[in-house]
Parts: sequence; C-alpha cells; structure tokens
Amino acid sequence: MAKQTWSSVKAQLNGLSSDELLRLIAELYQLSKQNRDFLQARYIDVGSALSDCKNVIEECLYPDIQRDRPLQMTKAKKAVSDFCKAVADPVAHAELMVFFVEQGNAFTVDYGDIDAGFYSALVSMYDRAVKTVCGLSSEAQGPFRDRLAEIVSSSRGIGWGYHDELSHLYAASFTDQD
Repeated sequence: MAKQTWSSVKAQLNGLSSDELLRLIAELYQLSKQNRDFLQARYIDVGSALSDCKNVIEECLYPDIQRDRPLQMTKAKKAVSDFCKAVADPVAHAELMVFFVEQGNAFTVDYGDIDAGFYSALVSMYDRAVKTVCGLSSEAQGPFRDRLAEIVSSSRGIGWGYHDELSHLYAASFTDQD
C-alpha cells in the first residue's frame, strides 16, 4: 500500500464542495476534545483558550503538593505547543510562555531545588518567551520585560546553573535596549 501523505489528502480535499468541507470539519470537531479545543481557540474565543491553558500550566507546574499532585512538565509544554498552533497571536504566546516560566520558577522558589531536566525545560521556555517578546512592538514588550526581569531576580540561589542561564538570556536580549 502506498504511503499516505498530506499531499494525497490535500488533493482529495481540493475536490470537495464547501458543504462537504463543513461536514468534514464538524465530524472532526465531534471526534475529539483536542479538535474542539483547537477549533474554538482558533475561531471563537482566544481569551477563554488562554485562560484554560494557564489553568493546565498552573496545575502542572505548581501542583497542590498537599494533595500529592506531581509536577507534569510534559503536559505543560504540550499545552503551550497546542495553544501556539491554534492561535496566531504573538502577544498571547508571550503571555503563556512567561506564565509557564513564572509558575515553574515560583514552585521551585517556594518548595526547593528540583532537577536539571526541570530547569532545562524552564530555560528553554524562557528563551522562547524572550524571542517572542523581542518580536513584539516596543510598547507591548514593556510588561513582559518586567516580568522576565522579575523571574531572573527571583531565581537567585537556585542551582543547576538556572539563574545564570536566565541572566544571560535576559542580558543578551534586553540590556542594550534599556
């Protein structure tokens, strides 16, 4: 059997009428919660999608340890990835990425050292956030720059080279603009 590719599917879709495409999208919408969330975020309510995503990130990166909830870095990263695929709004992307790092950073400040993988993931998201913020207008950058600077400040004393990496990323991107 020949390997199926997007090109093969696209060729078939090109032959469908508008009504057939709408029925197909309706079927995809009903097929899974992930499809519903994607379509709603893309076409209906970015604010609600952002809020829902932030709730997932908070539950994953600042879990209720009194209820024995684990850290879930992979789930939090997937929430950011899915949101950014669905929503084409760089300000919303920046908000979510900065919030992600704020949550992970706050958890380690409040509860102590985690591990190298945890900090590596936070540094990676911080780097993405900085790059996204740098792509915004100067006016839109301000509040994000303040929050990114606060993350660096509050990370002093955290191990694994975490603070040093954040400091370097911030200085390399914003110091010359201050």
